Amino acid sequence: MSEVKAVSGKAIAVMGDDIDTDRIIPARYLRCVTFDGLGEHAFADDRSQSNGTHPFDNPQHQGASILVTNNNFGCGSSREHAPQALSKWGIKAIVGQSFAEIFFGNCVAIGVPCVIASPESVKQLQTLISENPQGEITVDLLKMEVKNDNLSVPVQMNEGSRQMFLNGTWDNCGQLVNNAESVKATATKLPYIDWYAA
Repeated sequence: MSEVKAVSGKAIAVMGDDIDTDRIIPARYLRCVTFDGLGEHAFADDRSQSNGTHPFDNPQHQGASILVTNNNFGCGSSREHAPQALSKWGIKAIVGQSFAEIFFGNCVAIGVPCVIASPESVKQLQTLISENPQGEITVDLLKMEVKNDNLSVPVQMNEGSRQMFLNGTWDNCGQLVNNAESVKATATKLPYIDWYAA
């Protein structure tokens, strides 16, 4: 299990409200057996329509690890492929005005914190990214702020999810592996499981 206390790196802004999961990863890419390779198809249709001007195609934003977006990001269908596509592209944290609940939960499940900032703060961050795309920012879950050398804005996250990141308990599979002996001990007490049966 790994704790997530802060994420630092270059940022990328994708502007607009109500960006749904079908825009983040179009449905035709959901037939994959694993999530590998999804990153290259993040925002595939938007990128195709923008003829190379989409932020995810901008050479200055390659290698960015923090996404800054607007209101109701990740709405629409509950596909877990959307946060997976962003993660495989390289996104490690997302700052937005608000997030669809299922999208937020799917991000927590893969260790990608989503923090909420005011519309004014999001605009400040997006302007900062536009003016200095090579600059780094930090999403600090201990201090609950997003900052760089010249700017610090407060952010929010529900305390339960925040503690999961800070304590490393966001990783359900990791928790099972780390507690394998306890799982086995509990299983031996259940009347409907023969743990050691062939």
